[in-house]
Amino acid sequence: MNDSYLDEGFLLDKKVGVNQPKRIENAKILIANTAMDTDKVKVFGSRVKVDSTAKIAELELAEKEKMKDKVDKIMKHECNVFINRQLIYNYPEQLFADAGIMAIEHADFEGVERLALVTGGEIVSTFDSPGKVKLGQCDLIEEVMIGEDRLIKFSGVALGEACTVVLRGATQQILDEVERSLHDALCVLSQTVKETRTVLGGGASEMLMANAVQELASKTPGKEAVAIEAFAAALRQLPTIIADNAGYDSAQLVSQLRAAHTQGQLTLGLDMKEGTVGDMRTLGVVESYKAKKQMLTSGAEAAEMILRVDDIINVPQVGDKEMGEGEGKGARCAPVQEWQVFN
Repeated sequence: MNDSYLDEGFLLDKKVGVNQPKRIENAKILIANTAMDTDKVKVFGSRVKVDSTAKIAELELAEKEKMKDKVDKIMKHECNVFINRQLIYNYPEQLFADAGIMAIEHADFEGVERLALVTGGEIVSTFDSPGKVKLGQCDLIEEVMIGEDRLIKFSGVALGEACTVVLRGATQQILDEVERSLHDALCVLSQTVKETRTVLGGGASEMLMANAVQELASKTPGKEAVAIEAFAAALRQLPTIIADNAGYDSAQLVSQLRAAHTQGQLTLGLDMKEGTVGDMRTLGVVESYKAKKQMLTSGAEAAEMILRVDDIINVPQVGDKEMGEGEGKGARCAPVQEWQVFN
């Protein structure tokens, strides 16, 4: 995980074709989603009657000529990099190599969409109007090695702020978990840009809300006060979870935090770097207001749904005639269906 880093550029998980240039400066990129064998005769799936092997050679030559015509149309766009969503095949790849054009095939659809966005180009499928096609541009395209994998790096792209996060991990499971965590963090960041309000982190806001809810419970008569107190206790569990996840003594830290908030020090929270109680405003520990609100709303709705369940009735599945019948046959347990009853 320590080898993960942010790369200033766009990385495409593909390899450069055989005999293709490995490095292109001042690249003009034509991005396409086209079948290079559209006009190719499917010999192996058809019946072709010929009276000599020369006829077969003529068919193959005709196929090559049609593919060459398509390659010539592509070259008229004055590009030095051709990236196709589909296969390019050996013969067109050879023609591109002879012309000094870097050809990249089978680029995944999501990667092609992003590449078109960051390079300022567009995805095309026909090549009859070279003047109307917008080519992507970047300062440098080169093949790089990351670990044991070869990737293609696009540097100096038109969308200057485009970059790639390279995650490294021991197993695929670790990588998947890190990717999910990074995705969640980026989602929170994007929401914070849209909704700029923030709250103090480190359990400070939860403890503040818990004290406010507890004060409301003390003023509420009847059984409703019990439910309100339970909600306050649930809010106090969040600082406990934060301390436990960091490996500290949660009982000691949370009791100190609770005492500090009781004394009016409302900006104090858990400093997990030092394992103490610190001022969250001074430390700059904040959380997205929108994310915090959604978290509390979703948690309250889930708890309400569970509390609405009055009982769970276990009903044996009908149709198992052999269940428990006869001696020596052995007992068999029928599958159980669970029914939830709501008030």
